Amino acid sequence: MADKKDPKQKIVADNRKARFHYEIGEVVEAGIMLTGTEVKALRQGRATIAESYADTKRGELWLINANIPEYLQGGRDNHEPKRPRKLLLHKRQISKLAIAVEREGMTLVALKMYFNERGRAKVEVAVAKGKKLHDKRETDKKRDWNREKSRLMRVKG
Repeated sequence: MADKKDPKQKIVADNRKARFHYEIGEVVEAGIMLTGTEVKALRQGRATIAESYADTKRGELWLINANIPEYLQGGRDNHEPKRPRKLLLHKRQISKLAIAVEREGMTLVALKMYFNERGRAKVEVAVAKGKKLHDKRETDKKRDWNREKSRLMRVKG
């Protein structure tokens, strides 16, 4: 079953393939530093985080490869669509995520970008481990079996 949508969140971008390609571990909500035209473009629902990930540089966490297209009415003050954006977390959280990436060979994957109930742009970042091809097949088999099982229960039920 799909997760129920939180009515307080306006989801702008969702990385649906991340759950297929990675085993998701700890999920952290992070703020994101944006310029004015980026916020306006996000409010229009125009963003892609399908191939984005987070990386640490000099004790800071950065969102890399997230695409927020230019705001059409932005004029010359427009932003660069694929620029790195700083994620806002506490130092302890950043160091914990950095250790997981360095020691355990994990990746920081962006799962979704949304506006919370206060109107702030947030990003869900997860510590994830890449799946092998056989793991992906196993996940597909389990999903198909659960779907078939629920159909059988409805017919007999």
